[in-house]
Amino acid sequence: MKAFIFDLNGTMINDMPYHTKAWQYLLNNDLGGNFTWDEVKPQMYGKNQEVLVRMFGPNRFTTDEMNRLSILKEQRYQDEFLPHLALLPGLHEFLEAAYQQGIPMAIGSAAIPFNIDFVLDNLNIRHYFKAIVSADDVVLSKPHPETFLKAAELLNTLPTDCLVFEDVPKGAEAAANAGMKAVVLTTTHEQDEFIELQNVIHFAADFTDSFFTRLVKI
Repeated sequence: MKAFIFDLNGTMINDMPYHTKAWQYLLNNDLGGNFTWDEVKPQMYGKNQEVLVRMFGPNRFTTDEMNRLSILKEQRYQDEFLPHLALLPGLHEFLEAAYQQGIPMAIGSAAIPFNIDFVLDNLNIRHYFKAIVSADDVVLSKPHPETFLKAAELLNTLPTDCLVFEDVPKGAEAAANAGMKAVVLTTTHEQDEFIELQNVIHFAADFTDSFFTRLVKI
């Protein structure tokens, strides 16, 4: 593979329980819902506005209200997760090795820039990435391939030459729809949840196993 594209949440950092917790609090305590953890967790994909529509229907909030609620949710998430913010084991070494090899890398995430900046700047890893595609940069969310196709374009790389790192089935499906192979980090979902996706070439709990060493030929 000539380029790497990383999802962010759940793929580079193990933070999805904190997102689920922040959403559950917002949905129930601020918005009067009565959603269980198991009802909220499967909705943790796509743009924040899309999550609100999936949970409450298309006519509950105005665009401005959804934008305000999105920031409110992310502030709660960041406040709770910051003391625990860290890359998955082995990822810093993998990024550095790929960087030294001259492999172009991008982030392709449904997160808003507010959250992407939170991770990149607190961990001082922005320099590894030649391109960043956020929720604000696309019209259609995963599993539509727009996020990954735009990342490949910004890297000046053919989609078929890109390898995607993901943690959720909708993300791996987006990679398939873009014509890209995917590696799945099993921080959020079990391996059997990806059984229908033929583009997944590897599953791993983190970035420490020999598969990643071979990718960058350390």
